[in-house]
Amino acid sequence: MVGVLICRFLAKILVPEGSKDVPVGQPIAIMVEDEQNIQKIPSTLGGGSEVEEKTAHRYVRNSEKEDEPGSINISASDFPPHIVIGMPALSPTMNQGNIFKWRKKEGDKIEVGDVICEIETDKATLEFESLEEGYLAKILAPEGSKDVAVGQPIAVTVEDPDDIEAVKTSVGSGSAVKKQEPTHHESKSEARELKSGFTKISPSARLLISEYGLDASSLKASGPHGTLLKGDVLAAIESGKLSSKISSSEKKKPSPQTSPQKSPSARPKSKIHPQQSDSFEDLPNTQIRKVIARRLLESKQTTPHLYLSSDVVLDSLLSFRKELKEKHDIKFSVNDIVIKAVAIALKNVPEANAYWDVEKGEIISCDSVDISIAVATEKGLMTPIVRNADQKSISLISSEVKQLAEKARAGKLLPNEFQGGTFSISNLGMFPVDHFCAIINPPQAGILAVGRGNKFVEPVVGSDEVERPAVVTKMNLTLSADHRVFDGKVGGAFFSVLQSNFSDIRRLLL
Repeated sequence: MVGVLICRFLAKILVPEGSKDVPVGQPIAIMVEDEQNIQKIPSTLGGGSEVEEKTAHRYVRNSEKEDEPGSINISASDFPPHIVIGMPALSPTMNQGNIFKWRKKEGDKIEVGDVICEIETDKATLEFESLEEGYLAKILAPEGSKDVAVGQPIAVTVEDPDDIEAVKTSVGSGSAVKKQEPTHHESKSEARELKSGFTKISPSARLLISEYGLDASSLKASGPHGTLLKGDVLAAIESGKLSSKISSSEKKKPSPQTSPQKSPSARPKSKIHPQQSDSFEDLPNTQIRKVIARRLLESKQTTPHLYLSSDVVLDSLLSFRKELKEKHDIKFSVNDIVIKAVAIALKNVPEANAYWDVEKGEIISCDSVDISIAVATEKGLMTPIVRNADQKSISLISSEVKQLAEKARAGKLLPNEFQGGTFSISNLGMFPVDHFCAIINPPQAGILAVGRGNKFVEPVVGSDEVERPAVVTKMNLTLSADHRVFDGKVGGAFFSVLQSNFSDIRRLLL
């Protein structure tokens, strides 16, 4: 947890009002505990001076913020002594978050260490603990608030409970934080206020405008960032309150007097009924899914993927698994053995346990073998980590994977449980998937895709050295590797060791 330096007096403002493009972490003010120390702050100290930063935190005391779109307009002169709580950065890659749940209500007493709210970050849903005591006077970002920028005010606390009402009345109701929008298109026109004009237009909306010869300037956009959507055009056509352009094809048609049924007002209504039957629903993405989408796209665009595939025989592994279960009541999954086998292979081929440093332009070897396991959750794919997997027994790996998977599905993973990792495994063996290619999770250099086991009839040499047909169980493994780290030699060596680990299960017990 990030600590907070508790101060009482604002001694020096380093960054004046109106300052632009101030980097995150740059000192903006100096606070002291003793009022007498204010005079000891050098008067020559300015915003450009080097100031040692004692600690970073998200609390802003009695500060005034420049009005921004979606931000809260708070005037310190109207407030009693208070603290403005900003959206915290709960992970290194977090730049915005969602308010999942408020644990405290307005007027509640807050002690140091109390959980104020639950915040959905780009990685998981984490608890935000209070670093100071006081009373929750005003919630600025209600439950369900989406895409709240780091540092944007989400609540105001006071030291004296008698000041709660003063804060409530001082905060304007018009400064709302961005909330989740209604998802069903049929109710969007009622749930959102339409904006005049638009800066972007969807392909389906452009097609409708062209088809019906509409005047685009008379339409109102309701999409994000002023985007004109298909529903906006359909709503305008239904209402009949729009302007139409007469296209060159319409000029060649008979006049409205001879063919009244072809008038612009009648024609769209006759054609719009099939469009109305095509109902659909927008599904809002979680922060996790947004980050996954962005990172996967970046991976495919910036990482040269090398694909290597091979089949491994599972019969000895399955026999060993059955024997442990019957004789010793020890249970573990095929995935647990895959994790161990991959970890041993990475230990024996250290060139594969590395990543590409973009800034240095070189390969960096990893000291430990930390395996990221892909776990599907309702909010998106999470990758909890089995650390030092090469040093752990299969039973310990099995127990750890179960605990991490449960925490991932509940959204309770701690940052150290999903940040990092040197190699990933994605297993779809429980589905009818024979083989697939996974996308590398940067900055890692490799991910192994595991398919289901299938039975094949193949010639097998018996103990009498006679070749006979036999049924064998095989599983496909496909490696997606960063070609800057893995060349053919490294990839071949990795698969050679991996094949040996599956053919002789005793190698995994050493």
